[in-house]
Amino acid sequence: MTDVVTTADEGHVRTITLNRPDKMNAISQELAWGVIGAVDEAAKDDNVWVVAITGTGPAFCAGLDLSGAPDFTPQSPMEAQLDDIGWVGQFLLAIRKRCDKPVVAGVNGVAVGAGLGLAMAADVRLVADSARLMAGYTRIGGSPDAGLTITLPQAMGHEKAMRFMLENRTVTGAEAVDWGLAGEAVADADFAARLREYCQSLCAWSPITLRLLKRGIVSAGAGTDMEQQLRYEVANIRRAFASEDAQEARRAFLEKRQPVFRGR
Repeated sequence: MTDVVTTADEGHVRTITLNRPDKMNAISQELAWGVIGAVDEAAKDDNVWVVAITGTGPAFCAGLDLSGAPDFTPQSPMEAQLDDIGWVGQFLLAIRKRCDKPVVAGVNGVAVGAGLGLAMAADVRLVADSARLMAGYTRIGGSPDAGLTITLPQAMGHEKAMRFMLENRTVTGAEAVDWGLAGEAVADADFAARLREYCQSLCAWSPITLRLLKRGIVSAGAGTDMEQQLRYEVANIRRAFASEDAQEARRAFLEKRQPVFRGR
């Protein structure tokens, strides 16, 4: 495990921490695969009953790192060639499909794009009052990924999920709870202590009960095949980012101006 992702155990709780505070924990390939690997390891460790995921510094995860972080993959060349989902889909597969233990996202700060996808892949979310949550795909000419076409409608319902993304809304603290993005908002000063307290409280129950409970709920909610839907997301975002409008959206974003779209 590299230092862009750290893990720590307290009792039966393993905390996985995104650790690129200088980049607001923006997702490099190294960080993304580090989180996935850490979740997979926690899933296999019988001493881990509950998993927490949070961020270092003022951010949970500011989305994809657009500054040109180096390529990284733990996969063999052949695995990488055959992988049509990539890390962006593996967040949801690792957290919901391969890990049958409760995963709690401690959204301590901004969560955008795939960073929001990581938070929404968790089973439970605690959000700091000052945390800002936004999908952000319309702003950069993209299409939802990181499982958000699955997790947002599950959490919010169809219309709220549509409005949240179509309107490029940003919600904070209690607003995130009202919109269905989180179950609890916590004062910033109390956030770390409350995340710890909540995760420890879940360890009062049998780990067998926790795992079977999660298996049942995930199974009941799998109305569409998860891997098929994730491939659909990846195909869509590739189409979106290949458009001239998407290139214009990203130029405008970097130049801090309104984009001019031409529908091609």
